[in-house]
Amino acid sequence: MNDFISHQHISENRFFRFLISPNRRIFRHLMLIGFISIVLYNSTSVIASPTAIFVYFIIVFYVNMYVLVPGLLFRNRNLEYCLSVIGILVIVATGGYFFNPFNKAHGLNIPLFSFLTLLLLAASSSIKLFQKGMTDRLLIYELEQSKTSAELEQLKNQINPHFLFNMLNNANVLTKKDPEKASQVLMKLSDLLRYQLYDSARNKVLLTSDIHFLEDFLNLEKVRRDCFDFLISKEGELSGVQIPPLLFISFVENAVKHNNDASKPSYVHLYFDLRNGQLFFKCINSKPMLKSIGNTGGLGLTNIKRRLELLYPATHSLTIEEDPEKYCVTLTLKP
Repeated sequence: MNDFISHQHISENRFFRFLISPNRRIFRHLMLIGFISIVLYNSTSVIASPTAIFVYFIIVFYVNMYVLVPGLLFRNRNLEYCLSVIGILVIVATGGYFFNPFNKAHGLNIPLFSFLTLLLLAASSSIKLFQKGMTDRLLIYELEQSKTSAELEQLKNQINPHFLFNMLNNANVLTKKDPEKASQVLMKLSDLLRYQLYDSARNKVLLTSDIHFLEDFLNLEKVRRDCFDFLISKEGELSGVQIPPLLFISFVENAVKHNNDASKPSYVHLYFDLRNGQLFFKCINSKPMLKSIGNTGGLGLTNIKRRLELLYPATHSLTIEEDPEKYCVTLTLKP
């Protein structure tokens, strides 16, 4: 039921939009008046005074919809609302003895007229309750989306300083050991910052741009470390695919951070593959490596896991595998 009346259905279904949109209120009322008029017009053989009954039905319908339901039912004054409905039915039954809405040939039928009144009250109450339910669900969805957007922005902003701090620290170390390499690092770092300040400010970036960002990042690491190598493999039609910015940097940053080994060469291999509308990303790095994603990732991977939950709540899969030689992160999502 929740899926059926989700925000997406409300936004895309013209029937739902027609029922709850304030801009279409006048059309809804005209349709209602037209429907009641047609019913009464086709009942002239039974009803003696169609005009009087029409006025009565309109009054009952709108008094219930705009006075009784909002004033009593929406305020949880259910008993008072029920008493009001009973009062209306009593007035109808009493008034029927003085005003017979039906032709004399059909006699006085108070139970039938009371039933029609009750049916009219139920219809107007149902419409008003349905509209309120749809409006409340839409409001809740918009509030959740607003909260989610704020949280995503906060998580993204946490990634940027973390990454910048690491790079500046590397440049500081190289300034003392190798000034020429430090200069190269600072030049490449300026390119990375340009991407972060401008491109990553958007909600979506090209996947190819994000991969180029990762390549610059790994090139920086290669300048800093002699025994380090990396590979970036791209398969499928990646051009034109858009993703949230900085989606993979936490995986790569942690892979680089924890695979530094002075005794043997270290590596990071990245694989991007687009198949059947799904993006497969794999990050493999040499060990030593801490064993759990929580201890290994720290702030970065905690953030990316939360971002994935918010951005792709039901369309992503994240798995972590390791053996004595390597550590592997695999992410599957539908961009």
